[in-house]
Amino acid sequence: MRIWIDMTASAHVLVFRPIIELLRERGHDVEVTARDYAQTVQLLELHGIEHRVFGHHGGKSRAGKLRALLSRSWTARRFASKGKFDLAVAHGSNDLALAAASLRIPALNTFDYEFATTQHNIGCRLARRVMVPDRIPPDRLVRVGAGPDKLVQYPGLKEEYYLADFEPDPTVLDQLDVDRQRVIVVVRPPPDVSMYHRMSNELFPQLLSHIGRDEGVHAAVIPRTPEQRDQIRSLDLPSLIVPDRAVDAQSLIALADLVVSAGGTMNREAVALGTPVYTTFEGRLGGVDEALMDEGRLRRLSSPEALELRKRSGGNGRMRRDPNVLVDLILGTPR
Repeated sequence: MRIWIDMTASAHVLVFRPIIELLRERGHDVEVTARDYAQTVQLLELHGIEHRVFGHHGGKSRAGKLRALLSRSWTARRFASKGKFDLAVAHGSNDLALAAASLRIPALNTFDYEFATTQHNIGCRLARRVMVPDRIPPDRLVRVGAGPDKLVQYPGLKEEYYLADFEPDPTVLDQLDVDRQRVIVVVRPPPDVSMYHRMSNELFPQLLSHIGRDEGVHAAVIPRTPEQRDQIRSLDLPSLIVPDRAVDAQSLIALADLVVSAGGTMNREAVALGTPVYTTFEGRLGGVDEALMDEGRLRRLSSPEALELRKRSGGNGRMRRDPNVLVDLILGTPR
C-alpha cells in the first residue's frame, strides 16, 4: 500500500516514528508531510524522517485558523492527487481529512483527547476509521461522527507504544547544563493557540515564578513556540533552562524527578516512563486523564506550593506496549 501520513504538531513525530518504521518493514510505501508549527519540523529532522513541509498554524483567532485550514487543505489535496495513495493517516489533522475526502482516499483519524469537538467534527466524520485509547468512553464520540461502525480502540496509552523501544540518553542533562544534585523538573507551557484551551492559565506563571527562584531546583522549560521561548526567557528566573531548539524531551522526562505540564502528551509520557507528574491543564479533562488521576498516576496541581519538590528514588513502574498493535489497527482500515 501507499500510505500518506500528515503531521501537524510536535507530538505527532513521536507517535508515528515507530509506526512508519514498522509499515516500511512490512513492505508499505510511506510518505510524510508536515506543518511548520512548534518543533514539528525540527523533530522530524532530529529523528531522520524524510518529509515535505507545507502550511503553517493559523494563530489564536478562529478566522486565522480557518484561513490556514483552507489554504493548507488545498495544498495537501494537490500533493495527494499525484500520490495515488491507498490510505491517509493523521493524528487529528483536518487538513489531511479534507484533502483525502475530496480525493476519495480512505482515511484513519487518531487522537486521545475527545473534547476538541471542532476538530473532531471534521476529522471523525470524514474518516473511514477512528482509532482512540480504550479509556475514552465510546458514547462521547458518537456526537462527532465516530460511532461503532468506524470506532476502534486500543489498550493503554499511545505513549506506552511509541516509547516501547526508548532508552534515555543521560547526556541530555549535560547538553543543557543541568545540575544533577538539584531537583530536576521538566515543564511544558499551556497550548495557548489551541481551540480546546482558550482560557487564560493563571497558574502557570505562578508556577514558573515559584520554581524559577528555588535554588534547589533546575527546571527545563520546553516551549511550544518561539514566542513562548522568548517570553519565558524574559522573566530572567535563575533556575529555569529554556532550550534554543527541539531537545530529547523524552530523555529529560525519564531522568527528571518531576514533570509539570499544561498539555497532554508530555503528561502521559511521564506516566509511561514512570516519572511523577502534575497537570495544570485548565480545560475539560478527557477520559484518559480522568482514568490516570483515578489510578493516582497523574495529579492535578492546585497551587505551586503543592508541588513535592524532592529527588526521586526507587523503581519507575514503566509500561511498554508493542506498536505492532497500532499498525494492525491502521492497516485494518477498509478500502
